[in-house]
Amino acid sequence: MKTLIIGPSWVGDMMMSQSLYRSLKVQNPDVVIDVMAPAWCRPLLARMPEVNQALPMPLGHGALAIGQRYQLGKQLRDQSYKQAIVLPNSFKSALVPFFAQIPKRTGWRGEMRYGLLNDVRVLDKIAFPLMVQRYAALAYDKKDIHSAEDIPQPILWPQLHVNQQEIVDTTAKFNLSGDRLTIGFCPGAEFGPAKRWPHYHYAELAKNLIDQGYQIVLFGSAKDKEAGEQIRSALPQDLQPYCYNLAGDTQLEQAVILIAGCAAVISNDSGLMHIAAALNKPLIALYGPSSPDFTPPLSHQAKVIRLIEGYFKIRKGDAQQGYHQSLIDILPERVLVELNMLLANEGPK
Repeated sequence: MKTLIIGPSWVGDMMMSQSLYRSLKVQNPDVVIDVMAPAWCRPLLARMPEVNQALPMPLGHGALAIGQRYQLGKQLRDQSYKQAIVLPNSFKSALVPFFAQIPKRTGWRGEMRYGLLNDVRVLDKIAFPLMVQRYAALAYDKKDIHSAEDIPQPILWPQLHVNQQEIVDTTAKFNLSGDRLTIGFCPGAEFGPAKRWPHYHYAELAKNLIDQGYQIVLFGSAKDKEAGEQIRSALPQDLQPYCYNLAGDTQLEQAVILIAGCAAVISNDSGLMHIAAALNKPLIALYGPSSPDFTPPLSHQAKVIRLIEGYFKIRKGDAQQGYHQSLIDILPERVLVELNMLLANEGPK
């Protein structure tokens, strides 16, 4: 059973999609799973043992490009795929499997994709409240899965694999101290400052952790570099050497390896949060307007802190520098207490 997955375009969604691949493998260990996704996803897919190969999706997130999608599909016709599973809900994401003439094309109905998909599922959002449930459900015959409770339990959560030698080599490459354990901070958020814990709270937490004997490493993309510098510069000058701002300096694969080497991670609701969860790191996940009721960190090692309820689709809060009040109200002292409890539960290394 050779299966093509049309994968998502965001880090967190790509991580959660591994639950689908793991579920497919449990049902049929011989299934061959290829995932078509943006090239940046390759470092994540390479660490998912269920995935045979990553196929590059060369088209941008918003491009319809029917002609190019036709050519992509045509090139896949001789690959003998028996099934395609389309994870994004867009019309265009279902075009390549249709043009590839894959016999069974599975996915949620999304943007009215009858015809493009011939194994169409109609989503009941109440019956499948979590995104990971919606992905995992597609591994099974639709006549057997009517709600999340029908999915074999427990759902197989994402698991990334990193070996110790990779951690040693990458730590040395970035000249991180080997004398202190590392706490990772992920201070960025894809959709702006409203989803970010304030930099001054991160700085206060960093100060306390450095005083406890840790070092801090800040992770993120190039656009998170400034947020990282705000945190680092807010520290007393004598503590700044113990805080490394690697946002924008690491490739995704390097960030995965370095996060795997952390004693724990503090993160906003972001793709890196889901990576830390899949690495089974002790994790404090800080939520404001976005809701963990849809995309929580999938780990028993994670502690979610959120002070409000509901979901608010905003990208800039009303408070100074665009922060959301619900995140401002999460005080560093609270996070430190929760983090120390997680670390205590880990025991000695």
